[in-house]
Amino acid sequence: MEGKLPGTRPRVESIDLLRGAVMVLMALDHVRDFFSEVRFDPADLSQTTVALFFTRWVTHFCAPVFVFVAGTGAYLAASRGKTKRELSRFLITRGLWLVILEPTVIRFGWAFDLNFGSFFLGVIWAIGWSMIALAGLIYLPRWVVALVGVGMIATHNLLDGITPEQLGVWEGLWKVLHLQAIVEPMPSHQLFVMYPLIPWIGVLATGYAFGGMLQGDAAQRRRRLMTVGLTITILFVVLRAINMYGDPSPWSSQKDAMFTFLSFLNCSKYPPSLSYLLMTLGPAIAAMALFDRPMGTIGRILTVFGRVPMFYYVLHLYFIHLLAMVVAFATYGREASKISMMSIPEDYGYRLPTVYLVWIGVVTALYFPCQWFAGVKQRRRDWWLSYL
Repeated sequence: MEGKLPGTRPRVESIDLLRGAVMVLMALDHVRDFFSEVRFDPADLSQTTVALFFTRWVTHFCAPVFVFVAGTGAYLAASRGKTKRELSRFLITRGLWLVILEPTVIRFGWAFDLNFGSFFLGVIWAIGWSMIALAGLIYLPRWVVALVGVGMIATHNLLDGITPEQLGVWEGLWKVLHLQAIVEPMPSHQLFVMYPLIPWIGVLATGYAFGGMLQGDAAQRRRRLMTVGLTITILFVVLRAINMYGDPSPWSSQKDAMFTFLSFLNCSKYPPSLSYLLMTLGPAIAAMALFDRPMGTIGRILTVFGRVPMFYYVLHLYFIHLLAMVVAFATYGREASKISMMSIPEDYGYRLPTVYLVWIGVVTALYFPCQWFAGVKQRRRDWWLSYL
């Protein structure tokens, strides 16, 4: 009989709560994309403000947590009864499904056009390929999976000095694995690799190995999570302070102490540096310890979002984009209503307080369909629901 991973557990509410929290933050980032008047990178210290910087920085937690807990969810699925063969098959099929969704359904949500000459390969694409990689890794002992995952996270910045041009025919593959870059597989077709695979496979694999730490009684689990989370956070502070390894963009003294602090926090996301991942995953794991207790009203609301991640992700993209089109049409006329992530009128946009108000409205509106779909998933066990 096929081996199953040890232990059986009910659904871990703290994971759903954490995932729901970062998904709500993710909506803030995307509302800012479609509604802000700002046309520069909010992390550009030569132009940004403190409020704008932190509006962007706080959303840095989204992708690492989203990927990490996807790996943890795979481990917990096995601990609830899936054999490794069943889990591997699910990871491959779900991974392929996500890889297909990114350049089709999700791309259309960003652009609202059918000109598929260019594709953005984002976080859903990266999760898909990471799941496919994990489908093979799960046959190894958990400590080996942890070693592989942590090793990829810790050492991939050693590869920063390798340029695609040095690799000849492997140039395109190197961009997919390690760089944020454009790949041209054929004339007039471009792939913009936003989420290179090597570090994200490492994050998903580490999240899978981390799942074993959620076993045991609640008090032990909370102490374990808090210890691990704080240790990772302290490691980030020490490594970043040394300023020699862990991020291709060292921090530097700025015009005042606050902006020097912002420089310290301004770690590279594309691809995610070691410092970036330590900075985000450490506090997230510590937060999981805090969330591992009876939830109040806000906790229950966030958990609803966390139980339907893919449904929420697709729905929030289409809703925010449609809302931006309606607002642009009402404010600026028909031409402005063609707004998309690829084309935003120069004179369009709103200040940060308005962005926050729109974000609150978007999250409030999305709660109700997410609550309905979470109920559907709880009542029914159709196989296809696990792909949404």
